[in-house]
Amino acid sequence: MIIDQVKKNCIPRHVAVIMDGNGRWAELHGNDRIFGHRQGVESVRSVVEGAGELGIEYLTLYAFSTENWCRPKEEVNALMALLVDAIVKEVDNLREKNVKMRVIGDIDSFPPEVQAKLKDAIENTGSNTGLNLILALSYSGRWDILQATKKLVREAIAGKITIEQLNEPFFIDHLSTSGVPDPELLIRTSGEYRISNFLLWQSAYSEFYFTPILWPDFRKENLFEAIVDFQCRERRFGKTSEQIRS
Repeated sequence: MIIDQVKKNCIPRHVAVIMDGNGRWAELHGNDRIFGHRQGVESVRSVVEGAGELGIEYLTLYAFSTENWCRPKEEVNALMALLVDAIVKEVDNLREKNVKMRVIGDIDSFPPEVQAKLKDAIENTGSNTGLNLILALSYSGRWDILQATKKLVREAIAGKITIEQLNEPFFIDHLSTSGVPDPELLIRTSGEYRISNFLLWQSAYSEFYFTPILWPDFRKENLFEAIVDFQCRERRFGKTSEQIRS
Protein backbone atom coordinates (compact mmCIF):
# COMPACT_ATOMS: atom_id res chain seq x y z
CA MET A 1 0.00 0.00 0.00
CA ILE A 2 1.21 3.49 -0.86
CA ILE A 3 0.68 4.74 2.71
CA ASP A 4 3.31 2.24 3.87
CA GLN A 5 5.88 4.07 1.73
CA VAL A 6 5.29 7.37 3.57
CA LYS A 7 8.05 8.17 6.09
CA LYS A 8 6.19 9.06 9.25
CA ASN A 9 9.12 11.12 10.58
CA CYS A 10 9.16 13.42 7.54
CA ILE A 11 5.53 14.52 7.14
CA PRO A 12 5.08 18.09 5.84
CA ARG A 13 3.37 20.28 8.42
CA HIS A 14 1.42 22.18 5.77
CA VAL A 15 0.12 20.93 2.43
CA ALA A 16 -1.72 23.24 0.02
CA VAL A 17 -3.84 22.02 -2.88
CA ILE A 18 -5.12 23.74 -6.03
CA MET A 19 -8.22 21.68 -6.74
CA ASP A 20 -8.48 21.91 -10.52
CA GLY A 21 -10.33 19.98 -13.20
CA ASN A 22 -13.95 19.76 -12.00
CA GLY A 23 -15.35 21.31 -15.17
CA ARG A 24 -13.28 19.17 -17.53
CA TRP A 25 -14.15 16.04 -15.56
CA ALA A 26 -17.86 16.84 -15.91
CA GLU A 27 -17.53 17.42 -19.65
CA LEU A 28 -15.70 14.11 -20.07
CA HIS A 29 -18.64 12.43 -18.35
CA GLY A 30 -21.22 14.24 -20.46
CA ASN A 31 -22.52 16.51 -17.70
CA ASP A 32 -22.55 20.22 -16.90
CA ARG A 33 -19.71 21.84 -14.95
CA ILE A 34 -21.56 22.01 -11.63
CA PHE A 35 -21.83 18.19 -11.68
CA GLY A 36 -18.04 18.12 -11.56
CA HIS A 37 -17.99 20.51 -8.62
CA ARG A 38 -20.42 18.25 -6.75
CA GLN A 39 -18.21 15.22 -7.37
CA GLY A 40 -15.22 17.21 -6.16
CA VAL A 41 -16.71 17.35 -2.67
CA GLU A 42 -16.03 13.62 -2.27
CA SER A 43 -12.38 14.27 -3.15
CA VAL A 44 -12.20 16.93 -0.43
CA ARG A 45 -13.63 14.45 2.05
CA SER A 46 -11.08 11.79 1.11
CA VAL A 47 -8.07 14.15 1.18
CA VAL A 48 -9.07 15.62 4.55
CA GLU A 49 -9.32 12.08 5.90
CA GLY A 50 -5.91 11.17 4.48
CA ALA A 51 -4.28 14.30 5.89
CA GLY A 52 -5.65 13.43 9.30
CA GLU A 53 -4.34 9.87 9.06
CA LEU A 54 -0.82 11.13 8.34
CA GLY A 55 -0.85 13.76 11.07
CA ILE A 56 -0.54 16.73 8.72
CA GLU A 57 -1.15 19.87 10.78
CA TYR A 58 -2.44 22.23 8.08
CA LEU A 59 -4.28 21.54 4.82
CA THR A 60 -5.16 24.54 2.65
CA LEU A 61 -7.60 24.00 -0.22
CA TYR A 62 -8.00 26.56 -3.00
CA ALA A 63 -11.77 26.31 -3.32
CA PHE A 64 -12.78 29.61 -5.00
CA SER A 65 -10.44 32.24 -6.37
CA THR A 66 -10.99 35.96 -6.77
CA GLU A 67 -10.92 35.35 -10.53
CA ASN A 68 -13.70 32.75 -10.28
CA TRP A 69 -16.20 35.58 -9.84
CA CYS A 70 -15.73 36.19 -13.59
CA ARG A 71 -17.27 32.84 -14.49
CA PRO A 72 -20.83 32.65 -15.91
CA LYS A 73 -23.39 33.86 -13.36
CA GLU A 74 -25.25 30.54 -13.43
CA GLU A 75 -22.09 28.64 -12.47
CA VAL A 76 -21.20 31.09 -9.70
CA ASN A 77 -24.72 30.89 -8.24
CA ALA A 78 -24.62 27.11 -8.38
CA LEU A 79 -21.23 27.11 -6.67
CA MET A 80 -22.56 29.31 -3.88
CA ALA A 81 -25.48 26.92 -3.33
CA LEU A 82 -23.12 23.94 -3.39
CA LEU A 83 -20.77 25.62 -0.91
CA VAL A 84 -23.60 26.22 1.59
CA ASP A 85 -24.87 22.66 1.16
CA ALA A 86 -21.41 21.14 1.58
CA ILE A 87 -20.62 23.18 4.69
CA VAL A 88 -23.89 22.19 6.38
CA LYS A 89 -23.38 18.50 5.56
CA GLU A 90 -19.70 18.34 6.53
CA VAL A 91 -19.66 20.18 9.87
CA ASP A 92 -20.63 17.12 11.91
CA ASN A 93 -18.05 15.02 10.08
CA LEU A 94 -15.34 17.62 10.75
CA ARG A 95 -16.23 17.72 14.44
CA GLU A 96 -16.18 13.91 14.63
CA LYS A 97 -12.71 13.82 13.02
CA ASN A 98 -11.40 16.64 15.27
CA VAL A 99 -10.82 18.95 12.28
CA LYS A 100 -10.69 22.69 12.87
CA MET A 101 -11.90 24.82 9.97
CA ARG A 102 -10.60 28.24 9.02
CA VAL A 103 -11.26 30.47 6.01
CA ILE A 104 -8.95 32.91 4.23
CA GLY A 105 -9.98 35.33 1.51
CA ASP A 106 -12.34 38.23 0.89
CA ILE A 107 -15.28 36.69 2.71
CA ASP A 108 -17.25 39.95 2.65
CA SER A 109 -17.72 39.42 -1.09
CA PHE A 110 -19.90 36.37 -0.47
CA PRO A 111 -23.71 36.42 -0.09
CA PRO A 112 -24.88 36.82 3.54
CA GLU A 113 -26.15 33.23 3.70
CA VAL A 114 -22.74 31.86 2.73
CA GLN A 115 -20.99 34.12 5.25
CA ALA A 116 -23.34 32.93 8.00
CA LYS A 117 -22.76 29.24 7.23
CA LEU A 118 -19.00 29.76 7.15
CA LYS A 119 -19.10 31.54 10.50
CA ASP A 120 -21.17 28.74 12.03
CA ALA A 121 -18.78 26.07 10.73
CA ILE A 122 -15.75 27.94 12.06
CA GLU A 123 -17.38 28.35 15.48
CA ASN A 124 -18.61 24.73 15.62
CA THR A 125 -15.13 23.35 14.91
CA GLY A 126 -13.18 26.00 16.80
CA SER A 127 -12.35 23.81 19.80
CA ASN A 128 -11.01 20.91 17.71
CA THR A 129 -7.33 20.14 18.08
CA GLY A 130 -6.51 17.96 15.06
CA LEU A 131 -6.02 18.92 11.42
CA ASN A 132 -6.38 22.61 10.60
CA LEU A 133 -8.45 22.76 7.40
CA ILE A 134 -8.05 26.13 5.68
CA LEU A 135 -10.45 26.98 2.87
CA ALA A 136 -9.23 29.67 0.48
CA LEU A 137 -12.43 31.36 -0.70
CA SER A 138 -12.58 34.47 -2.88
CA TYR A 139 -8.83 34.36 -2.39
CA SER A 140 -5.84 35.37 -4.47
CA GLY A 141 -2.20 35.81 -3.56
CA ARG A 142 -2.14 39.35 -4.92
CA TRP A 143 -5.24 40.24 -2.90
CA ASP A 144 -3.57 38.81 0.21
CA ILE A 145 -0.39 40.85 -0.25
CA LEU A 146 -2.39 43.99 -1.02
CA GLN A 147 -4.67 43.66 2.01
CA ALA A 148 -1.64 43.14 4.25
CA THR A 149 -0.05 46.26 2.78
CA LYS A 150 -3.22 48.28 3.40
CA LYS A 151 -3.28 47.16 7.03
CA LEU A 152 0.32 48.29 7.47
CA VAL A 153 -0.35 51.66 5.81
CA ARG A 154 -3.34 52.28 8.10
CA GLU A 155 -1.23 51.42 11.14
CA ALA A 156 1.56 53.72 9.94
CA ILE A 157 -0.87 56.60 9.36
CA ALA A 158 -2.27 56.05 12.84
CA GLY A 159 1.24 56.21 14.27
CA LYS A 160 1.15 52.63 15.52
CA ILE A 161 4.25 51.50 13.58
CA THR A 162 7.38 53.02 12.12
CA ILE A 163 9.29 52.10 8.96
CA GLU A 164 12.03 50.59 11.12
CA GLN A 165 9.57 48.01 12.47
CA LEU A 166 8.66 46.70 9.04
CA ASN A 167 10.46 43.43 8.32
CA GLU A 168 9.47 40.03 6.93
CA PRO A 169 8.07 38.55 10.16
CA PHE A 170 6.06 41.72 10.78
CA PHE A 171 4.64 41.63 7.23
CA ILE A 172 3.81 37.92 7.52
CA ASP A 173 1.75 38.65 10.62
CA HIS A 174 -0.54 40.81 8.46
CA LEU A 175 -1.18 38.15 5.80
CA SER A 176 -4.40 36.15 5.98
CA THR A 177 -2.34 33.08 6.92
CA SER A 178 -0.88 34.72 10.03
CA GLY A 179 0.14 32.04 12.52
CA VAL A 180 0.24 29.32 9.86
CA PRO A 181 3.58 27.89 8.62
CA ASP A 182 4.31 28.22 4.90
CA PRO A 183 3.30 25.14 2.88
CA GLU A 184 6.17 22.75 2.30
CA LEU A 185 4.20 21.02 -0.46
CA LEU A 186 1.83 22.55 -3.01
CA ILE A 187 -0.20 20.14 -5.16
CA ARG A 188 -2.05 21.02 -8.34
CA THR A 189 -4.35 18.60 -10.10
CA SER A 190 -5.55 18.41 -13.75
CA GLY A 191 -2.19 18.69 -15.51
CA GLU A 192 -1.85 22.48 -15.41
CA TYR A 193 1.63 23.82 -14.55
CA ARG A 194 0.94 27.09 -12.77
CA ILE A 195 -0.07 28.27 -9.30
CA SER A 196 -2.87 30.61 -10.43
CA ASN A 197 -2.37 33.43 -7.94
CA PHE A 198 -2.39 31.08 -4.93
CA LEU A 199 -0.32 31.75 -1.79
CA LEU A 200 2.23 33.78 -3.75
CA TRP A 201 4.19 34.97 -0.71
CA GLN A 202 3.76 31.77 1.29
CA SER A 203 4.85 29.37 -1.48
CA ALA A 204 8.24 31.01 -2.09
CA TYR A 205 10.01 27.78 -1.04
CA SER A 206 7.24 25.24 -1.48
CA GLU A 207 7.88 22.04 -3.38
CA PHE A 208 5.45 21.80 -6.31
CA TYR A 209 3.73 18.56 -7.31
CA PHE A 210 1.72 18.52 -10.53
CA THR A 211 -0.52 15.61 -11.46
CA PRO A 212 -2.72 15.02 -14.53
CA ILE A 213 -5.47 13.59 -12.33
CA LEU A 214 -8.62 15.72 -12.45
CA TRP A 215 -9.78 16.79 -8.99
CA PRO A 216 -12.96 14.63 -8.81
CA ASP A 217 -10.75 11.55 -9.30
CA PHE A 218 -8.16 12.61 -6.69
CA ARG A 219 -8.23 10.58 -3.47
CA LYS A 220 -6.15 10.28 -0.33
CA GLU A 221 -3.98 7.62 -2.00
CA ASN A 222 -2.95 10.29 -4.52
CA LEU A 223 -2.12 12.60 -1.61
CA PHE A 224 0.12 9.86 -0.19
CA GLU A 225 1.85 9.53 -3.58
CA ALA A 226 2.54 13.27 -3.62
CA ILE A 227 4.04 13.11 -0.14
CA VAL A 228 6.24 10.14 -1.05
CA ASP A 229 7.52 12.18 -4.00
CA PHE A 230 8.08 15.18 -1.70
CA GLN A 231 10.07 13.06 0.73
CA CYS A 232 12.48 12.06 -2.04
CA ARG A 233 13.48 15.67 -2.72
CA GLU A 234 16.39 17.60 -1.23
CA ARG A 235 15.27 20.95 0.13
CA ARG A 236 18.28 23.30 0.14
CA PHE A 237 16.79 26.79 0.69
CA GLY A 238 19.65 28.39 -1.23
CA LYS A 239 22.38 26.25 0.35
CA THR A 240 24.52 23.59 -1.33
CA SER A 241 23.87 19.87 -1.01
CA GLU A 242 27.06 19.55 1.05
CA GLN A 243 25.82 22.16 3.53
CA ILE A 244 22.50 20.36 3.92
CA ARG A 245 24.17 17.00 4.55
CA SER A 246 26.73 18.29 7.04
